[in-house]
Amino acid sequence: MNCDPIAGAYEYLEYASFGLALQRRRCHFLPQLSDSRKVLMLGEGDGRFLAEFARRNPEAEVDYVDASLNMVKLARRRTQLLSAVHCHRRDLLMEPVPGSGYDTIVTHFFLDCLADADIAELVQRTARCATGEARWVISEFREPEAGWQRLRARLWVAGLYAAFRLVTKLSTRKLPDHRVALRRAGFTLLDEALASAGLLTSQLWARR
Repeated sequence: MNCDPIAGAYEYLEYASFGLALQRRRCHFLPQLSDSRKVLMLGEGDGRFLAEFARRNPEAEVDYVDASLNMVKLARRRTQLLSAVHCHRRDLLMEPVPGSGYDTIVTHFFLDCLADADIAELVQRTARCATGEARWVISEFREPEAGWQRLRARLWVAGLYAAFRLVTKLSTRKLPDHRVALRRAGFTLLDEALASAGLLTSQLWARR
């Protein structure tokens, strides 16, 4: 998915739809990442989380990756004075991860744009570039298990996929399950926080 057509308006569209809820999910586990030294952020979009992370962790070296040129430009603008932040325009389904030795991996509202098979391949390739005790922080949309909350989540997710399919040619039509791929790569879910009646999740995974 290439978000170039909506990059400039993405922040405002997000706030109009969800307020600060998505940014709160991105930042939920920030306090646990204060010891990060080499970080990989995949599909990080316009760089709002990147800038907040870099502000709190000025000694960490960060490789930011996004397929959208306009998103990369926005992220560079937000972090232009930070020498430890390296922005890469790269489609990781087609190109390799830019480095190795990552102790922290971050994917916020990115894996839900991929098919299960693509997630499985991407997680395996990314895991090979991570340390043996790496952490993986994830924020995503999710479906509650039952009740009116599940119906509400399905309607929201269907609407979001339809909108992104129209604007960005996104091919994904349903929420994938990234948990299987993470577990196969040796990661264990340490903590999870839900919000918006179960529609949103923040997860902290780690290799053991």
